[in-house]
Amino acid sequence: MLKALRSSRFATTTSYLHSTSRHASSPFHGVLRSVLGDRNPKLFQRVFFCSDSSSDESGSDTVSAVEEAESESAAAIVPAAIKKPDDFLTVLALPLPHRPLFPGFYMPIYVKDPKLLAALVESRKRHAPYAGAFLVKDDPGSEATGSDAEKDIDELKGKELLNRLHGVGTLAQISSIQGDQVILIGHRRLRITEMVSEDPLTVKVDHLKDLAYNKDDDVTKATSFELITTLRDVLKTSSLWRDQVQTYNQHIGDFNYPRLADFGAAISGSNKLQCQQVLEELDVHKRLRLSLELLKKEMEIHRIQESIAKAIEEKISTEQRRFLLNEQYKAIKKELGLETDDKTAVTDKFRDRIDPNKEKIPPHVLQVIEEELKKLQLLEASSSEFNVTRNYLDWLTALPWGNYSDENFDVLRAQQILDEDHYGLTDVKERILEFIAVGKLRGTSQGKIICLSGPPGVGKTSIGRSIARALNREFYRFSVGGLSDVAEIKGHRRTYIGAMPGKMVQCLKSVGTANPLVLIDEIDKLGRGHTGDPASAMLELLDPEQNANFLDHYLDVPIDLSKVLFVCTANVVETIPGPLLDRMEIIPIAGYITDEKMHIARDYLEKNTRDACGVKPEQVEVSDSALLSLIENYCREAGVRSLQKQIEKIYRKIALQLVRQRAQNEPSVLGSESTQGATESTQSATESKESEPCSDTTEVAEVVETDQASDLKEPEAIERVSVDEKNLVDYVGKPIFHAERMYDQTPVGVVMGLAWTAMGGSTLYIETTQVEQGEGKGALHLTGQLGDVMKESAQIAHTVARAILAAKGHENPFFANSKVHLHVPAGATPKDGPSAGCTMITSLLSLATNKHVKKDLAMTGEVTLTGRVLPIGGVKEKTIAARRSGVKTIIFPLANKRDFDELAPNVKEGLDVHFVDDYNQIYDLAFETETEK
Repeated sequence: MLKALRSSRFATTTSYLHSTSRHASSPFHGVLRSVLGDRNPKLFQRVFFCSDSSSDESGSDTVSAVEEAESESAAAIVPAAIKKPDDFLTVLALPLPHRPLFPGFYMPIYVKDPKLLAALVESRKRHAPYAGAFLVKDDPGSEATGSDAEKDIDELKGKELLNRLHGVGTLAQISSIQGDQVILIGHRRLRITEMVSEDPLTVKVDHLKDLAYNKDDDVTKATSFELITTLRDVLKTSSLWRDQVQTYNQHIGDFNYPRLADFGAAISGSNKLQCQQVLEELDVHKRLRLSLELLKKEMEIHRIQESIAKAIEEKISTEQRRFLLNEQYKAIKKELGLETDDKTAVTDKFRDRIDPNKEKIPPHVLQVIEEELKKLQLLEASSSEFNVTRNYLDWLTALPWGNYSDENFDVLRAQQILDEDHYGLTDVKERILEFIAVGKLRGTSQGKIICLSGPPGVGKTSIGRSIARALNREFYRFSVGGLSDVAEIKGHRRTYIGAMPGKMVQCLKSVGTANPLVLIDEIDKLGRGHTGDPASAMLELLDPEQNANFLDHYLDVPIDLSKVLFVCTANVVETIPGPLLDRMEIIPIAGYITDEKMHIARDYLEKNTRDACGVKPEQVEVSDSALLSLIENYCREAGVRSLQKQIEKIYRKIALQLVRQRAQNEPSVLGSESTQGATESTQSATESKESEPCSDTTEVAEVVETDQASDLKEPEAIERVSVDEKNLVDYVGKPIFHAERMYDQTPVGVVMGLAWTAMGGSTLYIETTQVEQGEGKGALHLTGQLGDVMKESAQIAHTVARAILAAKGHENPFFANSKVHLHVPAGATPKDGPSAGCTMITSLLSLATNKHVKKDLAMTGEVTLTGRVLPIGGVKEKTIAARRSGVKTIIFPLANKRDFDELAPNVKEGLDVHFVDDYNQIYDLAFETETEK
């Protein structure tokens, strides 16, 4: 606010000049003396020349004798030879951009117009140092402020400038001119009457006098006294005001009401329009009131300023005090040895981590840690590099260097744990037991990379946790499905903001051992983005020859992962890149047949679901027929996830049924009240018969005990819930699947094939029919959303079928003269794969020879143009699908006999399997029934 006062409120000392040589003490002089603390009355007795704009007692101004003064003071004094101010009726018009000039006050202005400045200089030389100072009106059509507005005013000339000036201004004495700066002293009020010349603007003026007023009026006195009191409060607020009043009092002799009002308006911080209103007011009483309003607003602004400053000072002082106390507290604790500084405490924490295992930490890692600790001591705690180094040391010292968990090499215990958690999965269990046996013979374990592949829901992820429990290893799982950033595997560079190490470093810190079991889920769904190829980054991680020196970008030191057992899971191994697949040992999990699902549902799923729902075993009974129907008609997928959901659905409904039965069997409120009344009557009877013999009392007690025993037995009378095949629909709804076999005996041209999908094995029919017959119209039309491989298989099958038909000695021109349509049902499902050739040839031959194939027969295999049968994959899945569909006879390629022999006996039980290497053998098996007939 002081800056504002210096710049906008004239930036000069105020000087109010009086025209009379007499000195009379006024109330305001006492106010000034009390504020300034000056008791020298001579300070107020210096009198200078001034024109009195409000004196009614004399007809003209009196010129006082003045003493010689130096430089600037002499320039402000008008010699006696100069004309009286009343003689100046034509003056130069000076525009004031910021505030009006009040009589008795200095004001510096800058004159940019050369002609106007030259005219002012000429006026001083002609001993006519007077001009008119008029406030400039705001331009309603312009938003320019500050220096831009001044430039606009300097560009105005003549009538345009006259129209922008207020009509009432001040007759100003030109005190001094230094360059383009002109010092003005206000004398009296003027009003513009007309323009004399345009450049520079010269106007005729009338000298204004205050209206007559009564000095003894009580209202005027009261207003002036209140104005004096407010001025005293204003002058106390700032030392700047005191300095201005000190200078002001050197040039004043006495005060009257008009000058008191001018003085109050001049020192206020009001805007220029409010000050102009005071300047234009000739009624002394109204001017006093306007000046008083401006000073009151000034005091209110000052009070708000003081409250804001006080609040800020209190806040700053509180925070500074708290800061100083905290610093003193830290210094005292440090002197007493109770606490060290931040850097020392952080360093001690890191050293405490590495000291117990210092012998196990590799030398190159220990060297890096020591170098970083020294670096940390040299850095400022407030620097960003300090935080980066501290985080780096935090990760580096938190890793379990050389800390291995004690493995359990007990094969029998491991077998028991694996059997407890999973039914079946013989291949996986045998591989884990082999791993344990090798570790026991060697006395130490080694890391391996195992990949469990199979359809969803077969237990790939859960078996990883069981393996960790059997080996007594820590377990850590992370999924890489959709992962597209290499930094998730290899870590970020430390220079990046928010850098973190990769998943393996996070894993080691989390488990606290260097030989955990790490399950990498969904490895067949790795993504690839602009940040690199994560599959390529996994090569180093999953290579037993390289992961002994795995290098994370964040740590930048080699880490030994050779003792880590990696177990990966995948649904389809074909999508895994070849180099990555080569580093893993694949263990396929084909899925579960109906018998295995029955055991899993009865021994695992039902038990866990029953405990989760809070149902007791004696409260529910689910029959085997219900579970069998649930598996065959609702849950045909290879896994058991859907089966678990259906069992949970059954037990939720059973829980609701049990709760409703219990609510119905509880005694009603009325019954409870009657029981309570009977008890009270029994108690009263007992009290009344206290004086009677003991036998009567015993009888009453027996009655009460009997009633209580009957009450305790009531909650047990809850009906047991039974779920069988008949009421299964009430719990899980209508069956989702129907029989896969559409025909008990396939028609001519229809053959059942075996297929493999990501959900397991399934059966599908291949149908052929004759569309058109005519000489030379032989053609083949395909439908059923077949892939490119199956389309090629169909073309090969069409060619081989013609050759087989000709080789069998049938003189049948069927294929040459018939257009055949081959269709694979379920047209909305895309189908592709190299295992449908045998089925397509058999379907075409059945149509050409008009023969049915053998009942309950299914086949799979690809055929070359020469009739050789090629091996296929998914033997177990296809065998399970055949059993589920009630197939009795299966035809496999001869090369797949080894795969079939490895299947469990319960999977192969009841199946008549034939292995062929030439299609002629399939022809004899498929049509042998017709031949016999």
